[in-house]
Order: sequence, then C-alpha cells, then structure tokens
Amino acid sequence: MASSSSAIRSWRTAFLTLRDETLASPPPQVLLALLQDLMLSHSFDVLVSAAPDLPPHEVNSDLVLLAELASDSSVRRDSYDVLLWTCHLLMQIHEVSCKLFLDISNSSWTIILRILQKVLEHSFGDSDNKSSESSNKTRVMAEVLDILRLSMKAYRRHNSHLEIMESARLLVCTVSYLHAELLNLHYPHGIRGPSNDSLSRNPICNNLWDAQSLALSIMGDSLTGIVSSIPIDLWQSTIEVLRKVMDYLTSKNLLLENSVMSRLLTNLLNVLHIVLLEPKDSLSGHVPGLVAALQLFLSYGLASGTPLPFLINDLKGKSLTSNGLESGLGKSRKSDAGPYRPPHLRKKDGFSNNPADTQCSDYLSPNFGFTSSDSDHSDNDGSAKHVDRYRSSKVRLAALVCIQDLCHADPKSLSSLWTLLLPENDVLQPRKYEANLMASLLFDPIIKVRMESASTLASMLDGHSLTLSQVAEYNESSKCGSFTTLSSSLGQKLKQFHTGLLYLLQHETHNGLLASSLKVILLLISATPYERMPSNLLPTLIGSLHSRVKEIPLSKSSNMDLLVNGLACLAVCFSRSPSSFHVLKFLEEDISQGFSSNQPESSMFCFLFHLSESKNHPSIIYEALQILRAASHNYPRIATRIWGHISVSVSELLLVGRWDSDSEICTNSCKEEFSKTVSATTEKCLMAAIKVLDECLRAVSEFKGVDDFQDLRLLDIQRISSSTRTKKISSAPSFELDDLDTSNGVSTSHGIDQWNEVISNHLPKSLPHASPMVRAASLTCFAGMTSSVFTSLTKGKQEFVISSAVTAALSDAVPSVRLAACRAIGVLTCFSCIVSRSKVINEFIRAADYNSHDPQSSVRITASWALANICDALRHRETELISVICEDETTHRDSISLLVESALRLTKDSDKIKSNAVRALGNLSRFISLPSYSAAEKLKSFSTLNFNGNHFWLEKMVQAFVSCVTTGNVKVQWNVCHALSNLFMNETIKLHQMSWAPTVYSILLLLLRDSTNFKIRIHAAVALAVPTSRLAYGSSFSDVVQSIEHVRESLVLDTSSTPSNFKYKDNLTKQMTLTTLHVLGFVSPSDDQALRDFLFKKAPLLEEWFKGLTSTSATCGQPSSKGPSSTHNEEDSFLSSVTNRTILLAGLESLINVYRSSNHHIVSQRFEKLLNSLS
Repeated sequence: MASSSSAIRSWRTAFLTLRDETLASPPPQVLLALLQDLMLSHSFDVLVSAAPDLPPHEVNSDLVLLAELASDSSVRRDSYDVLLWTCHLLMQIHEVSCKLFLDISNSSWTIILRILQKVLEHSFGDSDNKSSESSNKTRVMAEVLDILRLSMKAYRRHNSHLEIMESARLLVCTVSYLHAELLNLHYPHGIRGPSNDSLSRNPICNNLWDAQSLALSIMGDSLTGIVSSIPIDLWQSTIEVLRKVMDYLTSKNLLLENSVMSRLLTNLLNVLHIVLLEPKDSLSGHVPGLVAALQLFLSYGLASGTPLPFLINDLKGKSLTSNGLESGLGKSRKSDAGPYRPPHLRKKDGFSNNPADTQCSDYLSPNFGFTSSDSDHSDNDGSAKHVDRYRSSKVRLAALVCIQDLCHADPKSLSSLWTLLLPENDVLQPRKYEANLMASLLFDPIIKVRMESASTLASMLDGHSLTLSQVAEYNESSKCGSFTTLSSSLGQKLKQFHTGLLYLLQHETHNGLLASSLKVILLLISATPYERMPSNLLPTLIGSLHSRVKEIPLSKSSNMDLLVNGLACLAVCFSRSPSSFHVLKFLEEDISQGFSSNQPESSMFCFLFHLSESKNHPSIIYEALQILRAASHNYPRIATRIWGHISVSVSELLLVGRWDSDSEICTNSCKEEFSKTVSATTEKCLMAAIKVLDECLRAVSEFKGVDDFQDLRLLDIQRISSSTRTKKISSAPSFELDDLDTSNGVSTSHGIDQWNEVISNHLPKSLPHASPMVRAASLTCFAGMTSSVFTSLTKGKQEFVISSAVTAALSDAVPSVRLAACRAIGVLTCFSCIVSRSKVINEFIRAADYNSHDPQSSVRITASWALANICDALRHRETELISVICEDETTHRDSISLLVESALRLTKDSDKIKSNAVRALGNLSRFISLPSYSAAEKLKSFSTLNFNGNHFWLEKMVQAFVSCVTTGNVKVQWNVCHALSNLFMNETIKLHQMSWAPTVYSILLLLLRDSTNFKIRIHAAVALAVPTSRLAYGSSFSDVVQSIEHVRESLVLDTSSTPSNFKYKDNLTKQMTLTTLHVLGFVSPSDDQALRDFLFKKAPLLEEWFKGLTSTSATCGQPSSKGPSSTHNEEDSFLSSVTNRTILLAGLESLINVYRSSNHHIVSQRFEKLLNSLS
C-alpha cells in the first residue's frame, strides 16, 4: 500500500511540476531539458505501476500532455531519447491498463498518433541518429505497433471514423518504413545482399517480417467495416504500398514456405481484399501487377512440400485427346477412391503409403489426399509440416478471393490477363511452378481452396461472357508457343476449360466441389461460342452431364441441389443458339434407343421422362421439363418423335395437381383457397409442363406464323422484299438444319393431330386451373396456333378456343392471365377465317378495349398490340376482301367507333403502347371515310368505303400522329410514318385542301433528312411516295422535290452509318430511288421558278444518276452470269419491277419538258438521248 502511494505521489509530482513549468510555453530547447529532468529522472517502473491506481481521466490527461510536449520538442535532433521514452511509457501504460477505458478524445488521439509518427520518422527516416542500428529500429517499431494494437483492441468500437482513418494512415507509413528497411537488408549500400536462404535465417529479417505482418493485421482490423468511407488518398496510398510489398516479395523470390511468411502473406492479401471491395479510383494501372503476383501465390506452399499423390497412370491413359473430347473420361470414381486412414495412422505414414504416389510433388489428385474440412488439419493431427501446409493454404485462399475482387472491380482490365490465369494446353498435366486457376481447381490439396477456385472461375466467366461469345474461336492448327491472335488464344483456353471441368465432373466425389463446378459449367456453356469451337465439344459435354447426373441417387435429399444444378446445365446446353447439327444427331441416336420403362436411364430422354414423373420432387420435375422445352425449341425435328411421351407426362402432372372442374363452376374464392394449398413449386411444374406442350406444338407446326396481311398498294410502292413489313415468330429457332430429312420416317400433319389432342385432353384441365401461372401458360398456347390448324378444327373446337380467350380476357382477376388472353386474341384475329366473322371480331374488340384500361402497363401493352392486329385485319378485309359481307353492320360500326376512341386514348400512354396505338390508327385511317367537316355531308352518300367516320376523327388522328412523332421513340416514329402512308391512301381525304398537310410533309421530310435510324427514313420515304398526283402535294411540292433530291445525293456520299444501319442502307438507297422517280414524274413547266431553277442546277447530277439507272435497266432483261443472289441481279430485278420502267420513263419525260420550256435545249437533248436509250 505504501509503495502504491509512493508511486502515485511520484506520478503526480512529476506531471504537476511539468504542467507548472510549461505554462509559459518554453522554447524547444528548454522544453527538452525539462522533460529530461522531470520525466527521465524518475524510475520508469514506478510511473508504470502508478497508472492502474489513478483515475482514468487523470492518466489520460497526463499522457496526452506528455505526448504533446514530447512532440513539440521533437524539432531538436537530440530529442530522440525523450520521444523513445514517451513511446515506451505509452506502450507500458496501455498494456497495464488495457482493461480500463481511457476516454481518449479525438484531439488527444491525434496527438498520440503524432508522437508515434515522430518516433517512426526519427527511427527510420534519419540515418544519422543513434537509433540507426537495426535492433533499435525493431524495438521501436514493436512498441509503436503494440500501442496501436492495444488501442485498437481497447477502443475500436468507440473510435470515430476520423480516428480510425488517422490510425490507418500511420499504419500505411509503418508498412512503408518496414518495406524500405527490408530493401536495405536485401541491398545494403546499393549492392546485392545475402541470399534468400540467409535472409530467412536472419533474425532481424524475421523480426521485420513479423512487424510487417502485425502492421498489416492491425490495418485490416481497422479498415474492416469502414471500407465504403475510406478517402481516396488513403485508398491510393494503401494500394500503392501493398503493390510495393507484393512486387518485392515476388520479384526477389521471397515466398518462403514458413509460418512467418505465411502470416505475412495472409495479412497482406486480407488488406488487399478490403481495399478492392470498393475501389475509389481506377485500378487499370494496378491490375497487371496484382494479377502477376497473385498468380504466384496460387502455388504457395505446394512447390517444395511433401510429395503429393496424383493419378499419373490415369492421366496418361485418359481419353481426353488433344483433337477432341470423348464421352468416357477415365474410369469409375468408385474404383479410384483409396481406403480410409484414421488420424493416428496418418501421422506415421503421411499422406500416402504408396511409393508410386511420390512421382508428382506439385499437387494432390482430386481423389486422394485432400481433406474435406478444416478439422482434418487440427494442431493434433499430422506433423508440423502438414500444419504448415494447411497454413499456407490460407495464402492461396486469400489470393483467390483477391482475384475475384478484381473480376468485380475491373473486369475490362482483367480480360487481357487470361493468359496468366488459365492454361492454353495440357490442363490435366500438373507442372511445377506453373500456377493457374484450373490447376488450383483440379489439384490443390485443400478442398476449400478448390471450391474458392471454382468461385473465382465463375466470377471471371460472369464478367467476360460477352467477350468470349463474340471473340473466341478455336483454331486447331495453332502451335503452342507461337504467336496467336486473341480469338485463337481464347478459343484454346475455352477448350482446356472444358477439358478440365469434364475431367472433374467425371471424377469428383465431394458434393460441395461438384456443385460449385456445375455452377462454373453453367456459366461456361453460356459464354462459349460452340459454333466456332470443335464440333463434338457440345455433344460431349451433354453426354458427360447426362452420365454424371443419372448417377446421382434420387433417394437422398442432400443430393437435391446437385441434381438440380446438373439438370440446369443440360437445359442451357440445349438452349444454345444456333442449333448444332452434331447435337441433333446425338439426340436422334438417343431417341433411337427407345423408351424402356424398365431401364429409365437407358437414354437421356427416357431419363428425363422418368424425372418428370409426379412422384419426384417438384424442383427436379421443373428442371427436367425445362430441358425438354429447350430441346423441342432448338431441335424441332425431334418434337414429333417424343410427342407421345410428352403428352402422357403432361397429362399425369395435370391429373395430380388439377382442380376438378367437372362438378361445378369454381368461384374466385374457391380458387384462392385452392391456391393456398398448392405449393409454388408445384404450380411452376404445371406451368413448365404446359410450356413444353406449347413449344412442341410450335415445333410440329414448323413455327409458321399467322396470315400476313400486307396492303397491296404499299407492296406496289415498297418493291424490295427486305424493306416490307413482315411478321416474324420470335419463338422460332434461328438456325435450320436443312440438310436433314424433315420427316425421319414419321408422318407429319403440321401440328393438326397434336392440336386436336391438346384441345381435347389437356387444355380443358389446365384452362380452369386454380393457379394463375397454369392458366396463363395454357392461354399462351393459342398464340402459337397457325391459321391452317385453326381452319382444320371442328366448329366446336374453334368456339372453344375463341370463348376461352375472350372469357379469360374479360373475367379473369389475375392480370398475367388476361395478358396471355390478349396475346392469344392478337394472334387469332389475324386468321382469314376469323376476319370475316364480325361477331367474333366484335368480341375481340371488346376484350382488348377492356384490358387497355388495366392499371398494369404490361397488360395495356399486350392489349394495344391486339387492338392494332384487329385493325390490321379489318383493313385487310375492307380493302382487299371486297366480297366479304358483314353479318351485323350496326354492331360493327359501334365497334369501329370503340377502336378509334381506344387508339386515340392510348396514344397518350407510354412509348410501347403508343407505337401500337399509332399502328391501329394508321390501319383504321386506311378504310374509314374521313372527310373534312365541310365535305362530310357531300361525301357521305357516295363514299366507296364501307364506314363513314366522325368528322372530328381526322383532326384527332393527325394531331395524335404529330404529337407521337415528336415525343415518341424510334419505333413510334416509324409506325407514324407507316400510319401516314395509310392515311394518304384514304380516297376520301383531299390532301391539298387539308390545312395540316404542309406540317405533315415537313415532318416526313425532317425525318427523312435528319433521323439516324434508317428504318424511319425508309418509312418516311415510302409515305412521301404515296400521293398519286401533283395536286396531292399542294404547296409543299417544291419543298418535297428539293428535299428528296438533297437526301438522295447525301446518301450516296454518307459513310458514317452506324453498324446497326448497315443492313438497311441498301434498302434505303433503293427506296429513295423509287421516291425520287415518283415525285420527279410530277414536275411540269407550270411549277414555280425556284423549283425549275433547282432542277437546272442539279441537271449534271441528275443526268449521271439517270445514266446509271438507264444502263442497268437496259441490261435487266438479259441473262447474267452471276447467281441469283448477286447484287447485280438484285438491282436488275429491282429496276425491272418498276412497273415496266414506267416510273423511270415518266421522270425523264417530266424533266425534259421542264428543261425544254425553260429554253435549256442542250440539257433537254442530253436527257432525250437517255430516254431514247430506253425505247
């Protein structure tokens, strides 16, 4: 007690005296003398022992005062002893009182950090002071780090962000000082220093590595949790000092395999992981160096360790040759597995007791010697060498995590470094000191490292799938070691990627690693351009996946995810586009094996039908159905051959999960109660089953679309097939295998038999189902029906199809079901046999209009699309099918009015809806009588069109067109141009009398001249060529002619087209030729002087242009040596179809008359010569 009181008295006497003497702010020299007399004269141990018995706030205040005064005196070169003594005192007091909470304020902590910074500067930054000896520097560094470690341990949760940032800055300086000191040891006085082995045995070097490891560990702890708020300057300095340390260790070959280096590398990579999580600046300058260093870390602890077993004989006899991949990859995994050895025998025998296993010392086999958990490497299991091997695995694990961080932070920069991370050849041959991600995945002895390698590969593929799919190309003739292009290099890597993963797929027994590998395979399939890879690569992959998946026992619930992942990989294989001829042959051979119920695994399709049985788990059923759907879509020729089994499987699933609709009509509440009892996964299975039916029906129908209602008048104007509007079925496969027999011995009926079966057996059970997903999928089937199939159905089945779609669109409470019904209506309305049935059309109009008011935009989009298709069908009926007589004219007129009002309302909606609404108005404006207000009564009695419209409709339509073309997107604009083409063809509209005509012509000319989208320009050119007389252009004729000629000239010289417009440029050129000839045919001597002067000014250009047209036209009737697909013959066909050159002759004659009337006889004679050449 007495000694404690004496220590307290000494503490307070010293610090009170120090406070009194420093009140007058003495100069540094006096301050230094005071500190030496008052503090260094006291016993150090006495002061330290007094700290725990003093109040915490007093200790804190006195320590801060001491640190501040010592820092102020540091300007003196002889102040080092005071700084070092203060630092040592701070460390000892923190260590003694670490269990007490010292309320250190922000400013106080800054002062403490400042004196620590001064100590480091005097120790490491000044070579003239007496601390230059390495032992003193090491002791100083240890004390500074101990203070920071104890402070972080005691106050971490109470420190503010600013305090943590200041600590991190000091730690960055500490690591930098240690790095410089290590460099001095390696290169003393600028000369080559001792060898690496000598350095590893040097205690000073080991102490510095330990200090650096501790500094990095504290830095990692301080930055954890605040990575998002790290300032950019701290982030940059941290990443730079980490780069320096990594480059030093790797360039000097200092990756020594011992516990000191393992800890250092682990802490180094952990800090790197933290700063890479949220980059504050560009990493492009750091990525190459980081990847090069991280690649070396992938083999850390493996190169010189205990020899590890590997299946050398198995690799020598593997069936994965360099030319291709075979389906049988090695022997059975069961025969590869060695006997279990308990831990006490492992200590004696090591990893293996087989002498042959020592032939390879680089890696472990995927089947031998690796552990399945961390507990296998406990401190009591195995020798110290084995424990070191496990510790070194943490370095490899951390390196993989950092590579993943780079994949997410800067995937673009990483794409050029695939050569470092992936092998180009011999992926199954482990080579010493050649580390890559595939080697880590296949041969690393630690299962966690292998699983992390799989995650890293998945991250790489996820970030570079687009690059691989667009660039990679396998070239078998490329030589190893020679220069290869990027595409060939990526192709080689993808080939080796497949080889390694297929080997792992065949031989791996660890479920976790196998599941991770399947995820990598899933991404690899999506990223690989199989059309530019070896032809048997995809079939081999499918066969290997099937062989592996069918071995997974269904009885174990633990295998569920594994089986689902494997089936998902198969589904992606079959969904790859374009379709593969070799995959089709593989499927046909598989089907030829038959479907035996006794051996469900005998063929892949038999296995899939077995998995789709209702007794299996819904997730498995769903994935099996997804495979069947993908195969039916991309390889439609197999759909007929497997149709019977698909029909049976779907019927069974509907029977198990159906709602019995035979008793009475189910109310909405009944459906809601039933939906609660049926799991979501079961509903997904039923939905997937119906989608398989839908896909098969489309396939057996040969993906033929609906009747294409093209306007004959527009076809006369648009004489090039590639620029006419055609309907496409988006679900059709993009690649046809035309070299195969279409039937393969199976009779085809274009889906008629299959549709009759579905309408009779399946849809009556699925359409009233309680699940909205099932009902929506069932209605979507009708959207794949063809006109020939519908016509072949009995009247009762036709009524069933129509009533099902209309009832669902009007009565179903679920928006997704009504959306599917509207899609079906939009397809059905285009059938020729339905267009003539006014009552059905009226029902369709009512259903589409009802859903166009839906609050969900997706429903309104589909409803507006159905309305536009209805208007298209009506336009076709009224303008082309003149003999059709309406069954109920009054009802039909009411429906037309409803269509107009709905379309006008929808033009104020979003762009996707607006484009359909404009298309609907364009079709309506083609056949409805739309006179102006003054001429309404006069034209009403003798209009040749069937329906007289309201005189306000015309003004509202034009206003809608003008509004949409100025506010809508690209699709809206070209739909407006097409709608104006239809409007101009309305015989009841006198364009020259319309006040809005000049505005409309100006808009079309503006789009033709300035639009960057060539499709818009094509449609604008078509619309400008619709008027059939000079009078229709009114006062805008001169502007139309001059603007069209300017555009035609600029188009010839335009070379700045974007790649998306290349395929339309030729069509635009041809359409501009037609439009220019069309308007030139109307010029006459009576036109205004400005137009005639313009034509004379352009005479040389027009003459050259006409020369090209007349020379081509003169040879259009002669046989050509070129094939029918040549550009020359396409141009010949184009010109010869211009109504026997009528338009060309009319244009020449009109120009001749204009030039002759203006007394330009020389010019007119030159054009007459061109005219005579066509005679």
